[in-house]
Amino acid sequence: MTDQRLDLEISRFVNAPRARVWKAWTDPALLQEWWCPRPWKTELRAFELRPGGAFHTFMSGPDGGESDNPGCFLDIAPQERIVFTSMLKGGWRPASPWMAFTAIVTMEDEGAGTRYVARVMHKDDAERQRHEELGFFDGWGICITQLEEVARNIP
Repeated sequence: MTDQRLDLEISRFVNAPRARVWKAWTDPALLQEWWCPRPWKTELRAFELRPGGAFHTFMSGPDGGESDNPGCFLDIAPQERIVFTSMLKGGWRPASPWMAFTAIVTMEDEGAGTRYVARVMHKDDAERQRHEELGFFDGWGICITQLEEVARNIP
C-alpha cells in the first residue's frame, strides 16, 4: 500500500503487450534507449537481473550534467514486478546514495496493453519532497512514454 507521506507513484496505461514492456525493461540494450529523458543518455555499468544483482546506471546530459546511480535488484517476478533500491549495491553491499529510495515497478495486462505502475518509496518526507521537486513526475513520465515507444517497436 502506498504511503502518500513517503511515496511517489505513477500509474499509466502503456499501449504495448506486457511481454514487450518486460523485454524493454530487461534487455540492457533496450533499457538504455528509454531509461532517462532524452536528450540525456544512459550507460549501464551493471545489470544483473536477479535478487542481489547490481543495477548501475550512469546518465549524462548534453550540457555536461551527470547522474551516477549504483543500486541493487531486490526482487524479480518475471513479467510482473521489478524491485530495486539505491540503498544497496550488487551483492547486498551497503550504499550511500545521493538519493535514497526503493522502487517497485509492476506490470499487468490491461486490454491489449499494460498497466504500468512505478512506486518509489523514500525514507522520509524530506527525501520524497526533494525527489518530487527534482521532477519525478515529469522525468519518470517521459521515461514511461519512451518505454512505450521502445516496447511498441519490438518485433
